[in-house]
Amino acid sequence: MTDDGVTSFDAERATLLRVAYRMVGSLADAEDILQDAFIRWAGTDRQAVCVPAAYLRRVVTRLCLDHLKSARVMREEYVGDWLPEPIVEEEPVEDVTLPLMLALERLSPLERVAFLLHDVFGESFEDIARSIDRDPAACRQLAARAREHVRSERTRFPVERDRGLAIASAFFEATKAGDTARLETLLADDVRFHSDGGGKRPAAGRILEGAAEVLRGLSAIFRLRRGNPDLVKTAFVNGLPGFVTREPDGILQTTALLVESDCVKAIYVMRNPDKLRHVEGLLH
Repeated sequence: MTDDGVTSFDAERATLLRVAYRMVGSLADAEDILQDAFIRWAGTDRQAVCVPAAYLRRVVTRLCLDHLKSARVMREEYVGDWLPEPIVEEEPVEDVTLPLMLALERLSPLERVAFLLHDVFGESFEDIARSIDRDPAACRQLAARAREHVRSERTRFPVERDRGLAIASAFFEATKAGDTARLETLLADDVRFHSDGGGKRPAAGRILEGAAEVLRGLSAIFRLRRGNPDLVKTAFVNGLPGFVTREPDGILQTTALLVESDCVKAIYVMRNPDKLRHVEGLLH
């Protein structure tokens, strides 16, 4: 492997990782896909590749398609509610927020790829056609069907950055204090509560719906926990305002909040330690 080969791959690594993560919903799996892509790139006649970036995106796209087809079976066997691995950032990234990522899970692999590559990453249908071995018209139809399915989950009125973080801080303080009265003032009537423990840590067995049910669920958590969580940082989790906490059992947890009109419309809590290892690594 020549230095030029390594350099050209590394120049695209951040973009490729972003593409792969948004396609498969797992940072660990996205890293594995990039490793496979790197191995293929190492064995390629790079002198014959006119545009390395486009070639590598096609390789990653095909590897993601293979992964998505097998991941569907694994999702069906998952214990409890499934959420994508959290990405914690200082600034909001609103191209693919957590609600949209969950909506993408309902699409076929080809619809998902066509939508992401065209609507999110701006690739032409001609380029997408070369990546997935379909003609451009078919790719256009795939993206249109996907767009219709996920329309309601696109960010329409993103909360202003500082306001979102302020609401996240208020939500944390209320949960730390076990203050259900304060929480009630923050929640929308139709709020939904998602929690992913992956069978490794306690979590709600299903999505809780409506303020009354969510408050009952949170009250049960307050009664059962031993000690209070420590705030590690407020941040944006998969594009939504939220926070990282160190729970009484010593394990990290991320909470993301979908905020509309100053009300919390959805709560996404990641408790599965397997999906939090990369977050732990960022803190050291």
